[in-house]
Amino acid sequence: MTHESMRIIRDEHGALASMLRSLSLMVERGPANDREQFFDALRAMLFYIDEFPERRHHPKESDLLFPKVLRLAPHVAATVAQLEQDHRFVEGAVRELQHHLLAWELLGESRRGLFDAAANSYVAFYLGHMRLEESVILPEAEKFLDDADWAELDAAFASNCDPLTGKYPPDPLYVELFTRIAMIAPEPIGLGSSLAEAGDARAVPL
Repeated sequence: MTHESMRIIRDEHGALASMLRSLSLMVERGPANDREQFFDALRAMLFYIDEFPERRHHPKESDLLFPKVLRLAPHVAATVAQLEQDHRFVEGAVRELQHHLLAWELLGESRRGLFDAAANSYVAFYLGHMRLEESVILPEAEKFLDDADWAELDAAFASNCDPLTGKYPPDPLYVELFTRIAMIAPEPIGLGSSLAEAGDARAVPL
């Protein structure tokens, strides 16, 4: 039996992994002939990472999932400590990345290398972080947690409703953000590349 919270966590990890890979693809391609659209898309993607995974997903792992697993499976204490340290690191790292992006946009190519290096490091780190959660913590949760634990976790994670999982409409407050990402960012998270190649007028900033 797959519990709802486990499905949501894996769905949100998948959405974030797609976002990170799209970001890497954009960085590799560079702004080409449309700097405004390029920087607009990257700003939107980094804001999403800061706004959703950092503020909705991670706190529920740290406050609910990890303590429950640690209580019943103390042998994963070192892994939980590493994951908590990761959460603290990525919270600051995404904001540093936003700064590097702004520096590149405003100060030019001399600052591109710093952003490229920081972005590549960030993406690799975050993907590794999610793999560790899925390979160690989630299996232990499924092995040891009881019905009361699952009821609390399922209720908590059900409120996330991350639209990039493809299963929820965006909160009205974020409609423009998610439309912007979908229309500008390249696959796998967006439609920008295919729309641009087809000459679709929607592939421009909103």
